Amino acid sequence: MTQLNGSTAMLKSLDDADYNPVDHLNAIFSHPCTLSSVTATSEALRQYQDDLSDDIAELVAAQSASDAQSVRRIQTAKADLADLFEKIENVREKAVRTEESIAAMTADIKRLDNTKRNLTLSMTALKRLQMLTTAYEQLRGLSRTRQYRDCAQLLQAVIQLMAHFKSYRSIDQIATLSRNVADLQRELLEQVCEDFELTFAKGEVAQRIGTLGEACQVMDALGDTARSRLITWYCNTQLREYRQVFRGNDEAGSLDNISRRYSWFKRMLKTYENEHAMIFPTYWRVNEMLANAFCEGTRDDFKSILSRATRRVDGASLDVNLLLSCLQETLDFEHSLEKRLATEPRSSVDTMSSRDEKPAAFNHAISEAFEPYLSVWVEAQDKHLSEMIPKYRQQSPRDAEEDFSSQQVIPSSTELFSFYRLTLAQCGKLTTGIRLVELTATFAKYLDQYAQQVLLYFLTERSGGQELPIADIILALNTADYCHTTCTQLEEKIRNRVDEELKARVDLQSQADAFMGIVSAALRALVRKVELECEPSWKEMRNIPWNKLESVGDQSSYVAELLQHVKTRAAEILKLLHKQQYARAFCDNLVELMANTYIANMVLCRPLSEVGAEQMLLDTYMLKLGFEELLTLNAEPGTTVPASYIKRVNQSMTKHSPLLKTLQVCSTPAEGLVQAYLIHIRDQSDTNFRKVLDLKGVRKQDQPHLVELFQAHRASSDNLLQNSPLLTPLQIPSSHVGPGISSLSNAAVMSTPALGGGRFDPSTFGSAIMSVARDGVDRLGTPTIGGGGGVSSNTPLGTMLPPTGAESSQTGTNLNDNLRNIGKFFRRDMSGFGGRFGGGKGADEGGK
Repeated sequence: MTQLNGSTAMLKSLDDADYNPVDHLNAIFSHPCTLSSVTATSEALRQYQDDLSDDIAELVAAQSASDAQSVRRIQTAKADLADLFEKIENVREKAVRTEESIAAMTADIKRLDNTKRNLTLSMTALKRLQMLTTAYEQLRGLSRTRQYRDCAQLLQAVIQLMAHFKSYRSIDQIATLSRNVADLQRELLEQVCEDFELTFAKGEVAQRIGTLGEACQVMDALGDTARSRLITWYCNTQLREYRQVFRGNDEAGSLDNISRRYSWFKRMLKTYENEHAMIFPTYWRVNEMLANAFCEGTRDDFKSILSRATRRVDGASLDVNLLLSCLQETLDFEHSLEKRLATEPRSSVDTMSSRDEKPAAFNHAISEAFEPYLSVWVEAQDKHLSEMIPKYRQQSPRDAEEDFSSQQVIPSSTELFSFYRLTLAQCGKLTTGIRLVELTATFAKYLDQYAQQVLLYFLTERSGGQELPIADIILALNTADYCHTTCTQLEEKIRNRVDEELKARVDLQSQADAFMGIVSAALRALVRKVELECEPSWKEMRNIPWNKLESVGDQSSYVAELLQHVKTRAAEILKLLHKQQYARAFCDNLVELMANTYIANMVLCRPLSEVGAEQMLLDTYMLKLGFEELLTLNAEPGTTVPASYIKRVNQSMTKHSPLLKTLQVCSTPAEGLVQAYLIHIRDQSDTNFRKVLDLKGVRKQDQPHLVELFQAHRASSDNLLQNSPLLTPLQIPSSHVGPGISSLSNAAVMSTPALGGGRFDPSTFGSAIMSVARDGVDRLGTPTIGGGGGVSSNTPLGTMLPPTGAESSQTGTNLNDNLRNIGKFFRRDMSGFGGRFGGGKGADEGGK
């Protein structure tokens, strides 16, 4: 084919599935001159066809031969399998025949083995029966002569032998013998009990102590039921006199004579140890059984007595001192029993680990009766604490003649927690249940009152409008910090003592937060001290003609004076703050105050020219540099300022930079001012834009055109805020009199006295703190004192003090809640430079 078409590709086309012979022929005879090779081509095709037919035939023949071989192999395999199965069957038949042969040969041997085993069992049974009969007869004789030692040994043997004949009780003789043995056991039981009763009744215990001891061996052989009966009889006999004396006589059975009960039983135990202990086997633990019976009866007596005392018709309540005295005596008695009678080593009953060990045998065995009535004791502690808080309120925070220490605390705080520790120790001995939880609630109640009515009172109350001394503020701060730390420790101690299922109900965290709120208020009071020193500098700032400045020079004159006032008073205060956390918080709040006061005074300095705004920007930069040094004023030279503090100062002192940069742009052309506002302020508020115009001194009649231009440019600007956080709370007054800022939602604002509209009255500071505690907290978790949220100087101080006694409980609750919130936010704000307050390890590394 290759010769015909001259192309191998044409030959390959014969194998294609879509082969077209017409196309192939056209390709072969593509020119008229090729028609001469038609005959040769036809011969070649026929030859190729024959070759293909031969190949196919060969393949078919080969496949047929292969199939025949496979069939033969399968048939061979089947035959082999049939032979194998036949062989297996032959082996199985041989195995069966072999087994039958072996069974036939060993049948006689098996019968002999069974006969031997049966004979052995029969001989053993007969021997045991003979032994049982002999032992029974001997036991009857010994029981009549009261030879209890031998009786005990024979009785054990009889009981063991009788156990072998349980399966033979269908035999009449065995059944009769079993009944006789049971009757003999009952006779022995009654005989021993009768001997004990007669001996104790006649007082002949000492003479017959040996016989009674041997009788106990018989009772031991008779089993647990007989032993329990004898012990119960003994306990009832010994306690009969106790029940007659202390239950039948109201005077003897009263709580006043509780010591007589315990003395009586101690004598009883001594009698047992000296006279009766040798009768009973030690492992019977009769002394513990006797003590348990005494405790159960005494507990029931006390429950009845206490129940009657609470239902007295004369209305008199339980005497708390008597109740505690009785309970303490009972606990001491239980402990003495535990120490005296417990035979197994146990952990100390005073340790918490003993709960995981085996519980003490006599722990709360009697004192359990007192626990439902411990609420009377808790109420007594509540009453005592209610009398302590007013006394603490009236006490002076410190002795005027005593030298002041920067780590000093108010003495009443240590006295209060000492009382708490003593009370907790006492309650922990009395109970670890629900009454301890009730006592914790009482502790929490008066911790709240101490924070509100004592510490906050010391921060607010000054007769005659006296200024609050720095030493008193430091004292209140130290005390609140001490109370916060001790409150957390108290909670942990209570959790270690209370029952496991009640631990979740012990929570003093809200009280700890309230004390942290007092810390925050004290720090704000210290910041206020610095603020008062700065008022002359702010006044000088307001007297500068900012709209007439012609050029920017060095820092303004008021800046150096302001920094001097701030650093002098801040250095004095920082020396008294013994914790780095509080020093940092004081500086943070002071810088925040200065930043917001600067904005307030900037409003009062309007109109501001472009040069004036540029000068103010320079002044704020110099103030920022000065404020960065506050934290290290008292540190050694070369001390590095913490980077976190530097960042905080930058955030506070540069937040009004966008406003000053906008004010630096001239209002003509108007497009420049509008573009500067959109670049720096970046909000969409028409009101805020008008505030900028007012600060620049743009006349009212010229403002509408600028506002229209602002609205037009605003539409083409993206990513603008709805309202600027700096300008939105800013209020521009109609004149230069009055505050420049009523409130700032994103920072704590403390307005200066002049900005408040009058001279500062120290007596109003306490009122401001109380107002803040009632109104809530700001972002920093510190009171917003002054500003729009402040209290006017003519507010009566008495109306702002924390409510006491029967005054509005709802007001007190709200005040405590706000103090807790202040503490929570204040702790959160401190997290950046040192963990939780009172920890001592959370100080910023740069400030160490």
